[in-house]
Amino acid sequence: MSAVFNFTFVPWFRSVAPYIHKFRNQTFVIGLTGEAIAAGKLHSIAQDLALIQAMGVKIVLVHGFRPQVNEQLAAKGHAAKYSHGIRITDSVALDCAQEAAGQLRYEIEAAFSQGLPNTPMAGATVRVISGNFLTARPVGIVDGVDFQHSGLVRKVDVAGIQRTLDMGALVLLSPFGFSPTGEAFNLSMEEVATSVAIELRADKLIFLTEVQGIRMSPTEPESDDNPIDTELPLAAAQALLAQLPPAQQPTDTGFYLQHCVKACKAGVERSHILPFAVDGSLLLEVYVHDGIGTMVIDEKLEELREATIDDVGGILQLIEPFEKDGTLVKRDRTEIERDIATYTIIEHDGVIFGCAALYPYPEAKTAEMAAVTVSPQSQGTGDGEKLLKRIEQRARLQGLDSIFVLTTRTMHWFIKRGFQPVDPDWLPDARKRKYNWDRRSQVLVKKL
Repeated sequence: MSAVFNFTFVPWFRSVAPYIHKFRNQTFVIGLTGEAIAAGKLHSIAQDLALIQAMGVKIVLVHGFRPQVNEQLAAKGHAAKYSHGIRITDSVALDCAQEAAGQLRYEIEAAFSQGLPNTPMAGATVRVISGNFLTARPVGIVDGVDFQHSGLVRKVDVAGIQRTLDMGALVLLSPFGFSPTGEAFNLSMEEVATSVAIELRADKLIFLTEVQGIRMSPTEPESDDNPIDTELPLAAAQALLAQLPPAQQPTDTGFYLQHCVKACKAGVERSHILPFAVDGSLLLEVYVHDGIGTMVIDEKLEELREATIDDVGGILQLIEPFEKDGTLVKRDRTEIERDIATYTIIEHDGVIFGCAALYPYPEAKTAEMAAVTVSPQSQGTGDGEKLLKRIEQRARLQGLDSIFVLTTRTMHWFIKRGFQPVDPDWLPDARKRKYNWDRRSQVLVKKL
């Protein structure tokens, strides 16, 4: 059992290391719905947030309290009222909101204070600091509806929050703001989290919600044939919102999406919608390549480009397992550094997931496509085709008529994409002299 555990744990831990390095000293704003707390998920989420913070991430946690306020209202025989997707906060609802916020703040602080042995919180020291970081203004009267004590964020104390984060503390914000005259306003968690993320220029805005994410076909029922869209470009998200009716309920497709779009348009590069029902969804989204929910991005994270000397380490890490199992011929660092200009890579969020090199033989009007590698984590996603197209483009720009590959195991992949097998004698003389007859690699050629 120990050997099996080591076999699975070590590669996994190595695979998340690039994300640990990347996110160190970054700022995440987490919007935690009151529904997640009501569902009993607070302790596991606190453990995951403590772990993320221990890896160097600065965290602002904004909690919601929709079901808790509704429960307080019901206990007082008072109905919850909403309009335009916003609570109408009369004096009774304001009292209920203040009571719910106080209780939740206590529960959240307690969750981050736990430190029993043999739990993820053992040895963790998470300082939780909250305060009057938000200035608010009233929603006012909209379409004849008086929202009374419901408010919107007027100003965020960026300097105060930043100083608190720099002290190593987790900043906890309740959805309350105060006017310069001291009047309290009930705010929405989603608007607070979005405003704070924008003003802090946060690296991520993450909503832990009742929904799983945005589906490929949002108007169709949930099914395996209608999976979650894990990466939604900003333009596509905006187009989708334009087709949807105004969101009224948290389960409406546009409810959280509208805030993600707003954040991305204002400079927050990545906004996420995650299901709190999945244990560890925060860790799965942040430290696993494909994530688990929907990420709205204002740029295409996956970049196809020519390699630079700074990419040598990432290329070596990528191809090493394939060299060990004999799929690739071994290349040392010196060789890759010398030939780095011939490499094309696919980089996703700062991590290299694919590479290929182009070695031209101008006298024969052809070139070798070598070191073709796609990480097991992204195989089947089309990265191989993207690399092939870029290599073909580079070869055409050099005035070449064909490209060829030498392979012992992946000939069928290349044949499907237009390569034809030829005899090794076809190779250019310079390449033929280096042909390893012991490997008996298959030579495949594609005309351009």
